[in-house]
Amino acid sequence: MNAPATQKIRVVVAKPGLDGHDRGAKIIARALRDAGMEVIYTGLHQTPEQIVETVVQEDADAVGLSILSGAHMTLVPRVVELLREQGIDDVLVTVGGTIPADDIPELKELGVAEVFTPGTPTQAIIDFISGSVQEREPR
Repeated sequence: MNAPATQKIRVVVAKPGLDGHDRGAKIIARALRDAGMEVIYTGLHQTPEQIVETVVQEDADAVGLSILSGAHMTLVPRVVELLREQGIDDVLVTVGGTIPADDIPELKELGVAEVFTPGTPTQAIIDFISGSVQEREPR
């Protein structure tokens, strides 16, 4: 969705799987909110199905998946697959967390726009989401 200047970018920040560490996701959610985006934080232990349902219900422009558990190569492909099954191909998908460098190219091939690893400045994430959402075609 191409958010007009008067409409805030809507971002779902989600913690898929059994990972119980949400400090980073909360920091990113707050930074995006402080940058003027509308943030929907799903909380812990979300299934891919719950995340995609939230994206649909909230008419989100982007979804940020925070994964520290090592299950990114199972959870992320499932979220992407479910988005495609719903006919949603215009939502920006980003992933953050402890993602090995060797897995990043495969995640991007699946359709992930960007992977943010620990230490990425929050401003870099804000700039990426803002720039990428504004470049996308309207729904």
